[in-house]
Amino acid sequence: MAKERAAGEVVLFTDGACSGNPGPGGWAYILRHPESGREAVASGADPDTTNNRMELTAAVQGLAQLKRPTRVELVTDSVYVGTGLSEWLPKWKQQGWKRKEKGRFVPVKNEDLWRELDRLAAVHDVVFTHVAGHAGHPENERCDELAVAAYQPLLKKNKALKP
Repeated sequence: MAKERAAGEVVLFTDGACSGNPGPGGWAYILRHPESGREAVASGADPDTTNNRMELTAAVQGLAQLKRPTRVELVTDSVYVGTGLSEWLPKWKQQGWKRKEKGRFVPVKNEDLWRELDRLAAVHDVVFTHVAGHAGHPENERCDELAVAAYQPLLKKNKALKP
């Protein structure tokens, strides 16, 4: 049985990809309003980044498109983004944006993106849905293709710069 959607709900599919980690990376999202069938698609790239930064950027960029508080189903293959949003963030905020590592507090990695994701998620009602990556989920596969395509020109540029 299909899950009923609340009025005004959107589905945000996201993915990030990297060639090397760190290395050139890309992000992509598909923002869909199921009721109207409208869809927004975007992608971008960074010449020197990590896969986790690209996963976060995709979610941030997608949520930033929403003009008013909305119920959002965030569909991603990133356990990092989903678990971070649903479990880790409250603890990090309580601890001054620090996390425990080997018994001591250290800065949260990608804090700038986590702070922005936290700010955006606070405006909306965001529910996280995990899908397996590279497992045939149509929108996840499309986001992956868009993210990889976004960083391809950077690989060519890097290749051309090497002696």
